[in-house]
Amino acid sequence: MIELATIDYILIFSFFALTLGIGFYVSKTSGKSSKEYFLSGKTMPWWLLGVSMVATTFSTDTPNLVTDIVRNNGVSGNWVWWAFLLTGLLTVFVYARLWRKSNVDTDIEFYELRYGGKPAKFLRGFRALYLGVVFNVMAMAAVSLAAIKIGQVMLGLSAIETLALAGIVTVIFSTLGGFKGVVYTDFILFFTAIIGGVGAAYYCVNLPEVGGLESMLTHENVSGKLSMLPDFSNTEALITLLIIPLAVQWWSAWYPGAEPGGGGYVAQRMLAAKNENHAIGATFFFNVLHYALRPWPWILVALASLIVYPDLDSIQIAFPNVSEDKLGQDLAYSAMLTKLPAGLLGLVIASLVAAYMSTISTHLNWGSSYIVNDFYSRYIKKTASEKELVNVGRISTVVLMLISAVLALVLQNALQLFNIILMFGAGTGLIFLLRWFWWRINAWSEITAMLVSGVISVVFNFTGVGIYMFGGVDNATNTKIAGLLPGWATYPIVVGITTLSWLLVTFLTRPEKKEVLINFYKRTQPGGPGWKAIGMDGFVDSKNNSWNVPSGILATILGCFAVYSALFSTGYWIYGEYFKASITTGIVLILAFVLRRLWFKIRTQVL
Repeated sequence: MIELATIDYILIFSFFALTLGIGFYVSKTSGKSSKEYFLSGKTMPWWLLGVSMVATTFSTDTPNLVTDIVRNNGVSGNWVWWAFLLTGLLTVFVYARLWRKSNVDTDIEFYELRYGGKPAKFLRGFRALYLGVVFNVMAMAAVSLAAIKIGQVMLGLSAIETLALAGIVTVIFSTLGGFKGVVYTDFILFFTAIIGGVGAAYYCVNLPEVGGLESMLTHENVSGKLSMLPDFSNTEALITLLIIPLAVQWWSAWYPGAEPGGGGYVAQRMLAAKNENHAIGATFFFNVLHYALRPWPWILVALASLIVYPDLDSIQIAFPNVSEDKLGQDLAYSAMLTKLPAGLLGLVIASLVAAYMSTISTHLNWGSSYIVNDFYSRYIKKTASEKELVNVGRISTVVLMLISAVLALVLQNALQLFNIILMFGAGTGLIFLLRWFWWRINAWSEITAMLVSGVISVVFNFTGVGIYMFGGVDNATNTKIAGLLPGWATYPIVVGITTLSWLLVTFLTRPEKKEVLINFYKRTQPGGPGWKAIGMDGFVDSKNNSWNVPSGILATILGCFAVYSALFSTGYWIYGEYFKASITTGIVLILAFVLRRLWFKIRTQVL
């Protein structure tokens, strides 16, 4: 536990007051209608939505997750989430335009646009609760768990005290301000979080125990963890940390914020944009910041922690008040922050509070939008007034917060939940990519994928058949949990079984009615040969008489090389490897120029 100075309290409470003030300020306009409450009237600019996406994904559990990964698997271990850049940029250059054209209010509403009949009705209602409540609560619980650990280590607060203090403020401004309040506060939360993260990294690296950047990089505890690529001579590490994420995971898994084809709160922001160009600009801005630049402050703190707290025993000795069920490698990030001086400490705590509030508020509004638009108004009370829908949204916001807080009390570490969510979505991602471009996919395809993935994941991960792919670790002994299958094999097997199952069901069941498919095609104009079987001219786009998906895929590939080069370039500059840094920086500049030209070609310029 640390003692806060007066300046720290001033910074923290000023931040609370500012966010609450925004919530109260926008509450009157946000409560006018459900569309205003959940999408701000679809008038948001790209830069504000892009910042909001970045702020949302900078949650309190993210630095903890990165620290857990780096301490266990080194910097290269981050490929388990860096690989999601592929689906992120595919969303930018291919799917953002389609989502905005669909003109739905939530991505769950998409199901009754793309499919028809009772299966589509069931799928929309079930997915609204499955994602909006179950998965959403799990994601929020991981964020709240990180807040609990920070509260225990830094402030000596109990789990309940932490959740009460952080949760109440978040619920108040989220409930009052709706989506507009979330996005406006995200703008402030983003800069607070970035400044705090960079400040913490700079100070931690220069602690006397660490000795500065050069000493840290050459320390025996750190030098073996620096590579941004896994050891190619270690077959299991290469397969687990690089090959499977890049070859299988990015297109096959559903994960909040990295859904193949876009979805969840990313889709919510695309749907809230002024037009297609703003939707594309927002998602592109988000992906560049999220993958290329933001990870490095967390990585530096994680590396420094290997010197100050080389193992779990050292963390436990330094913080005996931390309960054993919450002790894990991810705790090292919070432990390092206790070294910060007055002023900077208050700023960093405010940044962590900002990270917590931005993520939780987004998940609350997003999950509540599913409950209201895709369940309550669709199946419970179709005649509900706009005022009633807003009130239901506000009530469900509070309920979601309470459920997630209870779940957070029984969790152990962020990586644990990352694995669970990743495995439950394994094998479903390909449907989300193909359903826009292949007429034959139907509602039963998605229902099958969802059920099979869930059942197989339970069997593999909770009966001892397999282990979590990315770190099944026993916190008590800090050793990997053994299973009948090697860790790297579990995920591809789940993906394979799920994919074969939904493909088989697709061909064994009737396709959607032709009128449903034609109506969907006319509204979204996806194009492509996958629609020719129903008589649509698959290669004609209403704007420029050409199918721009091939150009979008090329832009995705070039964009991935550009962003990964920026990621590596930043790392090489930090590591002092200036020749490699200069080469990768040059590659970034060249690819940025080529990408801009290609962007004009596919008629998607950020305004």
